[in-house]
Amino acid sequence: MRITTRGRYALRASLVLARLSKNGGPVSISVLADAENISCVFLEQIFFKLRKGGIVASVRGPGGGFYFTRPVERITVREILEAAGEEIDLNTCDKSLGTCDRIDSCLSHQVWVDVVNMVNRYLESLTLAAILERGCVLEEIHAAS
Repeated sequence: MRITTRGRYALRASLVLARLSKNGGPVSISVLADAENISCVFLEQIFFKLRKGGIVASVRGPGGGFYFTRPVERITVREILEAAGEEIDLNTCDKSLGTCDRIDSCLSHQVWVDVVNMVNRYLESLTLAAILERGCVLEEIHAAS
């Protein structure tokens, strides 16, 4: 499994959108790009995919930008990664290519299937709100020390 830069940036930018959005309002690409030090052009491509995937919507013109289509409590990391074009899978054997002659006797194949399922369940359970909450707790810990 490999998450590309596009997937990592999609999650980072989604988290900063969640932090900077006031009452669910739009945040411009330039603000998001500056906050995360990501190229505006690359971030626009990512947000086009997120919009196509139904994660965000946009408003044009002054005061425009991107906003989430639903509350951050209902947006999961898996949804973001999939919308960005990331495939959450392991390339561990030839079964997916249909060329494996050991599939009927292969004991290790199910291990990799189980790993992918566990990762997917975790990413499905992890919402933007939960990550932001975790970040707030860490900030409080650092402030207290």
